[in-house]
Amino acid sequence: MMHRITRLPGRERSGYDVSSLRVVFHMAAPCPPWLKQAWIDWLGGDAILELYGGTEAQAITVITGSEWLEHRGSVGRPVMGEMRVLGADGRELGPGEVGEIWMRRGPDAAPSYRYVGATPKSRADGWESLGDMGWTDADGYVYLTDRDTDMILVGGSNVYPAEVEAALEEHPKVASSCVIGLPDEEYGHRVHAIVQATGSITAGELEAFLRDRLVRYKLPRSYEFVTDPLRADDGKVRRSALRAARL
Repeated sequence: MMHRITRLPGRERSGYDVSSLRVVFHMAAPCPPWLKQAWIDWLGGDAILELYGGTEAQAITVITGSEWLEHRGSVGRPVMGEMRVLGADGRELGPGEVGEIWMRRGPDAAPSYRYVGATPKSRADGWESLGDMGWTDADGYVYLTDRDTDMILVGGSNVYPAEVEAALEEHPKVASSCVIGLPDEEYGHRVHAIVQATGSITAGELEAFLRDRLVRYKLPRSYEFVTDPLRADDGKVRRSALRAARL
């Protein structure tokens, strides 16, 4: 998984022979923009591909590294099925408006799966949601913000953990991080950062590092340093479980 590699060989270590490497595909979890840029710089945009979709395969997007440079942060345009962004009232949103992403294989396509012991989050005409929030641009490229269940409401403002985690993981001493919302009497919730570090680092150092990368209300108000890996074997962070353990 590309997002689990935290550092790439620099130009001074150009002895790596990657001439036989044709494609690097990444999926399943967000890749921080700085890390994706590093891979593109190393291997070239056409060799880097990203895929977004669910296990149920209602719809899938793909984007090359070259496209990503023109639409930074996007996961691409649908190459299978359909996607649309809806607001809380069910209204279809326009470019740049954040809402819930809904998918379907197509009005005449047969379903690719059948839930056993669970009910999908669905709408009429076969539209289903994985709970992801995001938006599209004027060219139809899809951008993800985070899951609706993970979003943190701080004093009426939305904070998406993935954005804060990506900023934290730019720090050379941060191996991995998880950002969750904890109760706060004044703001409703506060941003809490759980950090797996590779060396000695303080909350003050991280706060100073983040000030140039995040607006004030997105900055963590508390930090927790751990030694155990935050990601499971599939490379994903279980924010809900980590939050429940701290509550």
